[in-house]
Amino acid sequence: MDAFRFPLKVAGLAEDMEPTQENTMTAKTHRSRSPAPASGTARAFWVTGAARGEIRDVNPGQGQAAGDLGADAEPAGSQQLIEVETLYSAVSRGTESLVFLNRIPESEFQRMRAPFQRGEFPFPVCYGYSNVGCVVEGPSSLLGQAVFTLFPHQTRFRVPAEAVVPVPESVPAARAVLAANMETAINGLWDAEPRIGDRIAVVGCGVVGSLVAYLASRIPGSRVTAIDTDERRLALLDHLGVRFATRTQETDFDLVIHASGHPDGLRTALGLAGKEARIVEMSWYGDQEVNVPLGGRFHSQRLTIRSSQVGGINQAQTPRWDYRRRLGLALSLLADPALDALFSSESRFEDLPETMAWLCQPGNGELCHRVIYPGADNHS
Repeated sequence: MDAFRFPLKVAGLAEDMEPTQENTMTAKTHRSRSPAPASGTARAFWVTGAARGEIRDVNPGQGQAAGDLGADAEPAGSQQLIEVETLYSAVSRGTESLVFLNRIPESEFQRMRAPFQRGEFPFPVCYGYSNVGCVVEGPSSLLGQAVFTLFPHQTRFRVPAEAVVPVPESVPAARAVLAANMETAINGLWDAEPRIGDRIAVVGCGVVGSLVAYLASRIPGSRVTAIDTDERRLALLDHLGVRFATRTQETDFDLVIHASGHPDGLRTALGLAGKEARIVEMSWYGDQEVNVPLGGRFHSQRLTIRSSQVGGINQAQTPRWDYRRRLGLALSLLADPALDALFSSESRFEDLPETMAWLCQPGNGELCHRVIYPGADNHS
């Protein structure tokens, strides 16, 4: 077995970085690839145990949310089925690491289901929700078009046409896998309700936190500070045009958004909030208990903590917005080439079992990991 490396080159950022463990993906792979699936089958990544996974042959029409559509299934009612060949998917490290490491609490098994998940928690389960592919069977209006789907890591699949959202021509397919993260960032800011001129702190500069800071910094008059203990995030946030700090003495922010996924980050967020300020909690901790210091200045400063979760849309938006419209907005906001800096590593689909084990190691500081499929080689 040989080690393989995929250092990513991003204009204005990665060319100046030496290949290190932080910006180079390293894992183990077999010299010979698995054979291509037979006609009528696909291949999918399954979590088969705590910190274990494998690639399995599957029926491309099987997907629980799609009603376990068989190869010869007819669409129900007016739903037209399309077939998509996957080009790229992305690993959402926060949630997918909890799934891979068997950290989903039993009380959340149903609420944490992905739209096209197969299997049941804890495992075996086929999980994921950041998939960009090309429509290979379907109506002429979609045929050959790049589309985003909330589908797991799978080479080919069949879903109702309504389940896909076309990728705008201004957004490369390889970047469009960030749509789920961008959607989460949009939803977090809807919940946070930032105001013109707000002093905003974003604690935690992973993919979602960095996107929140990027969007918030575009609000007229806002002063945004992105905070993370990892100094390596400086180059990323500078590339995105956002002020960065590993710590700050300021304690008068109007709005603090926490997205680090660590309890210490939430404690930091509470300490940054000014009088009557809002703290929006975007992190999810799985089965981890979190102790929050609600003594001290919390009551005297009249602080407010609010949770934000992408599964629900702010009630102020629901009369006009649905999930499809929100996802379309997320895709349209990915036209900026600067966002390519959010990809820190990539690997081939067949290597996902080893890749996931590597990504979930303690202390792994990767941002978005992109998975490349055989179909990407033939897609312009």
